[in-house]
Amino acid sequence: MTDLFVPRGTFRIYAESSPGPGVPVVLMHGFPDSVRLNDRLMPHLADRRATIRFDFLGWGRSDKPFGYPYTARHQVGDLDAVLNHLGVERAVLVAHDASGPPAIDWALNNPERVEQLVLLNTYYHLMAPLRRPPAIALYSTPGLGALTRSVARWRPDLDRRLYHWQVGEFILDPALRRELVPRLYADFIAARPAFWRLNQDLMGTVLSRRRRLPQLRTFAPPVTVMFGAQDRYLNSDVARQLAACFPNSQLRLVPKAGHYIQVDQPELVAAHLLSESRHETMRS
Repeated sequence: MTDLFVPRGTFRIYAESSPGPGVPVVLMHGFPDSVRLNDRLMPHLADRRATIRFDFLGWGRSDKPFGYPYTARHQVGDLDAVLNHLGVERAVLVAHDASGPPAIDWALNNPERVEQLVLLNTYYHLMAPLRRPPAIALYSTPGLGALTRSVARWRPDLDRRLYHWQVGEFILDPALRRELVPRLYADFIAARPAFWRLNQDLMGTVLSRRRRLPQLRTFAPPVTVMFGAQDRYLNSDVARQLAACFPNSQLRLVPKAGHYIQVDQPELVAAHLLSESRHETMRS
């Protein structure tokens, strides 16, 4: 694995590139996560699939410029910067949670560079069954979000407890929960400004993306919608409606997985990505 920093204007995006066969798989995180979210997935892909993962600006080991507009639109630029810097002509884009909008936007803008789009418990536009997790609702509701940010600054202990409760709910296995949640929270502390700003952007993002639905319906590359079926928020009905937006999609609901499907069932996620690698080899 090669660690590197990708220039994004005057800032730097932290990225990791691992060698392997096939068109590179690009793993993206949502909020409140970082590249660590895919730690359990990576060993199942090692040496068997070329992979790239990175922290969006504001997250993990990437730069965290003060006052930066951390929005889904700017994250499209982060993804573009990483792929262009690494010379990636075609990619399998794997989006989770809040990386869904930037990944789908980039794919719509560059369909000729998309080998496949894989959507893991994510969202794109406003739909009836979509539910915000309680912690996200606190931060993304106008007015209430400002109050919640003030409380987080004043009482960081409450912020930590809210994070541990909400993110802990995303992981089914209690042992994994005890291991991973503190590790993810340690990365999250410095990423709070990006988290807060993305929450402010959330409702505008899902409302505005409805205008791109006609483009989704004509998107030619294959799309896999693979959701942990025990996610109560980005749930199975969201998965079904999302898959129905694309003309060339397949839907996979994984029974023993929740919101963090790549944590709960990394073998199944990897098996899908590796099977696609074999299909690419046959096509070439």
